[in-house]
Amino acid sequence: MIELSSRQLEILELVRKHAPITGEQIAELLGVTRPSIRSDLSLLTMLGYIDAKPKVGYFVGNRTAKETSDVAQITQRLVKEVMSIPVVLRETATVNDAVATLFLHNVGSLIVADASGALAGVISRKDLLKLTLGNAQAPSVLLGMVMTRYPNIITVTPEDTVHEALRKMIEHEVDGLPVVQPLDRADGGSGVEAVGRITKTTIARLLFDMTAHLQ
Repeated sequence: MIELSSRQLEILELVRKHAPITGEQIAELLGVTRPSIRSDLSLLTMLGYIDAKPKVGYFVGNRTAKETSDVAQITQRLVKEVMSIPVVLRETATVNDAVATLFLHNVGSLIVADASGALAGVISRKDLLKLTLGNAQAPSVLLGMVMTRYPNIITVTPEDTVHEALRKMIEHEVDGLPVVQPLDRADGGSGVEAVGRITKTTIARLLFDMTAHLQ
């Protein structure tokens, strides 16, 4: 089972005592802001400890111990066990290349690498949409000019847990993360290479597959 943090345990106790209780009320009782506990509430809900109803609030979850155990088992798996193959383009690829690749592979973001194969940046479907709207020159723009550059990118390693990956996605409000490891460069330089990707869709499929028999 996942070991809950002290704040997550406090949240559980507040829900047990005051349910139904809103996120804003929980934050106020804890003396913190609502955004700061967003990831805690999401994880507790995912694990079945609490449930939520729109315009009502949070209350004690009704998952069985078996369901909660199954979900915890998923989130303790290593990223390397569940990650998918990264979709990579070079910095010299164009926005037009990126749009075509997104549709071809049906992904939400692309990893951009430099000539040595090191992670250079990431560009998402939302980035491309903003760039191309009303911009006739956008298709020929190089990705290296418009991507979000490393190290200003949230990443995970193959040895991180799915729990940690999901925490980062919730906390930073992103749909997926590059999975990286140190790159052994011939020129002796430093950097990381993308060896995979993990997304909220990846985790949702894992949850569905493992708990489908309980429905």
